[in-house]
Amino acid sequence: MHHTKDKGDLGVLKAQLSLFEQGFQILNPVTEHAPFDLVGYRNGKFVRIQVKYKSVDRTGSITIHFRSSWTDKNGTHMRQVDKDEIDLYCIYCPDTDECYYIDPKDYNRSVTLRVKTPKNNQARNIRLARDYRGVP
Repeated sequence: MHHTKDKGDLGVLKAQLSLFEQGFQILNPVTEHAPFDLVGYRNGKFVRIQVKYKSVDRTGSITIHFRSSWTDKNGTHMRQVDKDEIDLYCIYCPDTDECYYIDPKDYNRSVTLRVKTPKNNQARNIRLARDYRGVP
């Protein structure tokens, strides 16, 4: 089992490798308080990237909620992400050892990517994770 911080660090490392392989130069924020984890630079354009480490759930999917959460002495808090501060989400899945890229502005509060074929073979209205492997 990985500690939560270790999972996040692994996700960022995997994202850096994936982005590098796609021709990006990787820039790291100096602070942990930025709304993004990395900045990619390619072809004269900067891309702010939030990285998430997500395992496949019991339904064979990965669900990403566009919110941040933290805990302090007053309990657990959640806040919706400001989508104007993030250009892409990179989701690292340890079960597939792949990174998936989505633009949060294309979705409302969350998005679900299907890793495994549905048991009922449903094909309509399914977002297959494999279709999100590269930066759009």
